Order: sequence, then structure tokens, then C-alpha cells
Amino acid sequence: MLSRSSFTSLVVGVFAVYVAHTCWVMYGIVYTRPCPTAADGAAGAAGGCVWPYLARRPKLQLSVYTTTRSSIGAESNIDLVLNVEDFDIESKFERTVNVSVPKKTRNNGTLYAFVFLHHAGILPWHDGKQVHIVSPLTTYMVPKPEEINLLTGESATQQIEAEKQTNALDEPVSHWRSRLTLNVMVEDFVFDGSSLPADVHRYMKMVQLGKTVHYLPILFIDQLSNRVKDLMVINRSTTELPLTVSYDKISLGKLRFWIHMQDAVYSLQQFGFSEKDADEVKGIFVDTNLYFLALTFFVAAFHLLFDFLAFKNDISFWKKKRSMIGMSTKAVLWRCFSTVVIFLFLLDEQTSLLVLIPAGVGAVIELWKVKKALKMTIRWQGLRPKFQFGAYNDSEKKTEEYDAQAMKYLSYLLYPLCIGGAGYSLLNVKYKSWYSWLINSFVNGVYAFGFLFMLPQLFVNYKMKSVAHLPWKAFTYKAFNTFIDDIFAFIITMPTSHRLACFRDDVVFLVYLYQRWLYPVDKSRVNEYGESYEEKSKKKSS
Repeated sequence: MLSRSSFTSLVVGVFAVYVAHTCWVMYGIVYTRPCPTAADGAAGAAGGCVWPYLARRPKLQLSVYTTTRSSIGAESNIDLVLNVEDFDIESKFERTVNVSVPKKTRNNGTLYAFVFLHHAGILPWHDGKQVHIVSPLTTYMVPKPEEINLLTGESATQQIEAEKQTNALDEPVSHWRSRLTLNVMVEDFVFDGSSLPADVHRYMKMVQLGKTVHYLPILFIDQLSNRVKDLMVINRSTTELPLTVSYDKISLGKLRFWIHMQDAVYSLQQFGFSEKDADEVKGIFVDTNLYFLALTFFVAAFHLLFDFLAFKNDISFWKKKRSMIGMSTKAVLWRCFSTVVIFLFLLDEQTSLLVLIPAGVGAVIELWKVKKALKMTIRWQGLRPKFQFGAYNDSEKKTEEYDAQAMKYLSYLLYPLCIGGAGYSLLNVKYKSWYSWLINSFVNGVYAFGFLFMLPQLFVNYKMKSVAHLPWKAFTYKAFNTFIDDIFAFIITMPTSHRLACFRDDVVFLVYLYQRWLYPVDKSRVNEYGESYEEKSKKKSS
């Protein structure tokens, strides 16, 4: 069996290898090896180089059509929505056009956009050197339920209508994608025909011109720019909808990177991630530049590592713990309650799985810690469980007295604030349901006053003049994650109250650090496992 230190070293080693491998893969994506014989035109033709057609500087035209079919073979049943003559691939632009919405699309159908890049003055289906790409302008998603005032916003009739509407909203309906972002790869890059990158190859169309092979302009639609906030519900009475078409040139390295990112988002959706979850990942890519994106990757990787090490050390600490001396039982109960409430709140708000999954794992661990703190054992009598609680010794009872004393003074401040906040929100804030109000009231109390529930543990530390009973390894890893969460608070979409709670945890941890410095090590005091250094030395000598 591996020791704990060996297992931790193994995990850190695997993590380092993973980061190094990812950096190598990212370098392979951004850097593409050119054709080695491209410097000599004749040698390049003989050596299998693939040349850019754009190097001939052809006069191009951009045309955007819409149709309800996923493929077209002629100009029938299609609508021209945008035509850019004398299209300049170096100049970016953005135009908003009105698109006619067919009856089939209004009845939960799909509308497609066909984008053609072809020679000027020639219809795209008459041009043998045209390139085109297809993108759906609609997507299916469950609409967000309407929020109402729970006290004054509903009568009995409105309540029945709201219930009918809620049942109808369980079904996904067509939403309009109001943005279409186009890119053309503008580099005069000469590819090696024997080792074409697979990601770019599927976007390439090649033609033979004399003795050389050319690839036509690489047209790309940026799907990462399609955000949930830009979606619009398509009503049956809607006949026209606005579409913003934007264009910008793109380099080869960024094109390959964007293709891989779009494939990654598509894979998430295939594994069951919802449109909203995928949208959170899109926001990380779209709303940041590449350098900040690289920083985000390393921050996320270290966050995952510290999350694992914190969970591992926390479980190890409580698994071996035999005494509750110096530990605030009420603080443990509060952490369990607050963690479960926060998880339910994030679930109700449909927060990104990047935030939701760690919160769920933390809630399970906190429930297990309550069982250990209360010395609870479960015995089954047939199908009925029977709970038994262990007895506390004199030292543990002394800790409980300090704990109860701290909670007594805390309750005078905490309960009126929580009840007042819940009543104010009920009168002035709209919610989806009574359950949503209840969860929001609990979580607002947790976020706003949750740090107060850390005071009993600080009070116990002050009374005992010791912090040796605390799980400092787990605290250290959680501290690193707390500072990483501060960065994530500005990157990942999350409720504002959850974002503020990340900064609140920094203050709590600094107070714990101050107490650790204030109370020096005393080898006669018990540690987190209910043992003292002197007792361990006597056992070894005997």
C-alpha cells in the first residue's frame, strides 16, 4: 500500500505531466510546420506543397442566404439576406439585417444560413471555385420561467395560468441566434500536402491549377460567439427577426485553436452538458484574450489539484479524529447546512457545472463530517434506521460550553437580520416559486452572515489559547483555492452573492492565520487527532 505522502507525490507528479502534455499539445495547435520546399517554387510544386489561392488576389464576393433546408442544390426556396460586393478580406465589418422567418421555423422548425465566398459577378452555384459553410440560425432550449411577486403578483386565475405555462415551458422551443460571426484565414501559408493538419483539412477545398495544388479561401463561422444572452424566443406571430453579421480576418494559429475549442464545447454537449453549461465555457474563451485564456487554464488546473488535495486531507483528518476537543460542533453543523443550501441554490440558479460539481462534492463531505462530529452510529432494525449518539468526555464538554456561549451572543444579531432580509425580499423581489424564495432567503443569510458562524470556532480557539486541533493541511489547500476562487469570480458566470462570498473567505482565513501566529506550539496540548506530542513520545519509548 502507498503511504499518504507517496500517494500525494504521485498525484502531483501526474498533474505535472498532464500540464506539460497540455502545453505541448497547445504548442502543436498554434504552430504549424510549413512546406519545407516552399522557398523554391518548382521544388514546391514537385514536393507536394499546397499553395494559397488568395495569393492570386482574386476579386471576391460574400453572399449570405437563408433556407429551411440543410442542403441546397439550386437557387429555389432560398432568400438572399446579405450581399457584399468587392469583398475585402482584410477589412472587418458588422451589419444588421432583417431576416424573414418562414412559417415552418415559427412552428419550432430550423432555419439555416448558407454563407458563400465566390468570385465577384458570378452566382455561387455557377462558380466552380466557390467555398461555402452552413450554420443553423436557430437552436432548441427550455425558456427561462417568468418571475412573479409571490404575495401580490398572482390571483387564483393567474396561478392556474402560471402552472399551465410552467408545464408548457418544460418543452424546448426554437430560439433565434441573433449573431453570425464570419472569419477568413488570411495568411499566405504554404501547407505540406503530406502532413496537412486534420483540424484545418476538413475546412479546406483544393483545386488543381497547372502543376500546383491550391487551397481555396478557408471560411469559418465562429460558433463560440453564439451566447445564450443573445438568444430570442421565436413566437408564432414573428415574421422578421434581426441578424447581426460580423466579419474579421483570422490567423492560422487562432483558427486551429478556435476549431479545437468548438470541438471541445460540442463534446461537452454530447456528454449531457446543457446549452447553458456550454455557454459558460464559451464565455471563458470569447470574453478573454489568448494570454488571459492561457492563465485561466493554469489557474483552473491548479484549482482542480488543490480541490483534490483539500478534500483528501479533510477526509483523512476526520477519518482519524477520535475527539472533538477544541472543535466547535455548531460550526461543523453550520458548515454542513450552509454547504447544502449553497448547492441547492446553485442548482436552482442553473449555475455552471464548473461551480456546481465541487459544491456537490463538498456538501457530501460536510454531511459525513456531521456524523463524525456528533459521534453518530446508524443501526438498522429491519428497514427502519436507529440513530445512536456517543457521549462526550469532560474536555469535550468544556469545548461545548465555549461553543454554546459564543452561539448565544451570536443569535441576538444573526436571527433578526436573516428574518428581516427574508421578509424584505418577499415584499420587493420577484421569484419563480416559493421554493426559489426559500432557497434564496437561506442562501442570502449564508452569504451575508455566514462568516459570523465561524466566530464560535474562533472563540473556542481564544478560550483554549490553541489552534493545534484544527486541520491545517486541509486549511492550507483550501486557502490556495480561496485565492484562486477570487480570480474565478471575475471569469466564470456565477450569482453575485456567491462571488462576494469568495472574498469573505479570505478574511476568515487571515483571522485563522493570526491565531496560529498568536498561540505558540505547546507540546502538552492535544492535536487534531486527540493526541499530544508528549503522549506519542511515551508510547514510542515504551
